[in-house]
Amino acid sequence: MKVAFAGSFAAQLAEPVRERLKAPCEIVTGDEIGILDELGDADVLVSMRFDNAMACAGPRLRLVQVPGAGLDRIDRSQLRPGLALANAFGHEVGIAEYTIGAMIALTRSFGRLDQKLRSGQWESQWALGAPGPPLWPELAGKTLGILGFGHIGEALARRARAFDMRICAIRRQAQTKAPDGVTFVAGPERLDDVLRSSDYLAITLSLSDDTRGLLDRRRLALMKPSAYLINVARAEIIDERALYQALAGGRLAGAALDVWYRYPTSAGNATPSTEPFHRLDNVIMTPHISGWTQGMFEARVNVIAENIARSVRGQPPLNAVAGTG
Repeated sequence: MKVAFAGSFAAQLAEPVRERLKAPCEIVTGDEIGILDELGDADVLVSMRFDNAMACAGPRLRLVQVPGAGLDRIDRSQLRPGLALANAFGHEVGIAEYTIGAMIALTRSFGRLDQKLRSGQWESQWALGAPGPPLWPELAGKTLGILGFGHIGEALARRARAFDMRICAIRRQAQTKAPDGVTFVAGPERLDDVLRSSDYLAITLSLSDDTRGLLDRRRLALMKPSAYLINVARAEIIDERALYQALAGGRLAGAALDVWYRYPTSAGNATPSTEPFHRLDNVIMTPHISGWTQGMFEARVNVIAENIARSVRGQPPLNAVAGTG
């Protein structure tokens, strides 16, 4: 059995996966281009990407194992009969916790308060000779809209319930019975209603032809000027220019953005957008790390090791993607 790990993220999983394998296994790593030379006799490819070049280079592949949940870089048309596709989750707890933390940090202006106090400015009721700040709102009683109600959306809803929030969710198909504490889980036909009513909007959708550009200028304009947006899914779900203009113009109160329109292609600094989000003080910018937790890493290593073992035994993989293999 030969397993090829392609790309920087997959390569970080290679050694921990090896430690969990009981049967002997040859493991090779490389970038997404360099790995092509290793695919001729490979049985399993662990990669965030699968394209025509990989399919042609790997005629013996039995399994394409995505080390994450997203499939937007997988060209499914290149999956020949008998070649299974599976992904890996385990990131839902970390992303749900990130989202709750971002909602609180945005609402309470932690970033600004921290910077001011570092310079001796007390923006609080304890300041002398200055009026106290407005009272901060609380999450309790506010409406959280969740776009995408899969692993992440469900994990977020469970945590938001503990903050006494009203929760409304949108998914590809409506759910007749919503989980306890969730007002409704509706289909796309109620998207505009959720945008209008949400005090906080969490984007947890996968990227597809249907969701690319889903939140355009018109839909962002439906949101309350007091609303906050948290995107932990894919940047392209929201129109880049429209989002920047809404935040810069005060038509949204703020945003936490963990996913971006541009990613590094070489070593060194890399700006994440063509728009100057970094100049806005109502935006929390993080470099796609909301799910980067110990629990995620362990969960993905375990499922990849198990799926390699299943491939050896001729069994279908865990988290097999429907309609493939």
